[in-house]
Amino acid sequence: MSIVSDAFEDLFPDKNIEDYSLIIKYSGRFKPYNANVRYRKNSFTFNLSKNWKTISREIQIGLLQSLFVKVFKKKKTTFNIDLYNNFMKKIHIAAPKTKTDPILRDSFDKVNEKYFHGLIEPTNFVWHNSTNRLGSYEYGSDTVSISKILLQDPEALDYVMHHEMLHKKLKFNDKNGSCRHHTPKFKKLEKKFHNSEEMENRLKTIVRNAKRKKFLLF
Repeated sequence: MSIVSDAFEDLFPDKNIEDYSLIIKYSGRFKPYNANVRYRKNSFTFNLSKNWKTISREIQIGLLQSLFVKVFKKKKTTFNIDLYNNFMKKIHIAAPKTKTDPILRDSFDKVNEKYFHGLIEPTNFVWHNSTNRLGSYEYGSDTVSISKILLQDPEALDYVMHHEMLHKKLKFNDKNGSCRHHTPKFKKLEKKFHNSEEMENRLKTIVRNAKRKKFLLF
């Protein structure tokens, strides 16, 4: 029996597995440990990063079950889902640190000393060109990515860096098959950044101006 079938039957013993088509594919196009599922007419196609091939069967089952839960919109957890969530919270430790940038590293170091007592381990640092996504933290590759529209505003850059560092520090809360990233604790700590409300308004202005400039260029 396939790993997808095992995941399904353990999660939904009351459902008839023969009513569904279950397919799993591993791809080199995904970022490390990313995955998604496509569901259409009782057909599930799971697309997983090739990195998952080397991870234990039990943790992969947890990943597949967490995706099943999202599709069926069920509040449910299993031993395997717990294994998967714990794996994702710790995978950053083993991620290679090969990408850096002096501006982003300087921002990280300043924020680390001021708000985290210098206790956050450095990540990979990259820029991206999006005007809709100011920053992101990638668990699988331990990477902070920041939009280039923040290059001209060091304080706004520090604010977004602080947000992404909170993701690295706090990870996520998992309960009944769902994960929360912006928890009450997260929001409380985010507001400890100096002039956080002012910074939120400044980011809106930066994004608005960047989009207007992009529109005028075309």
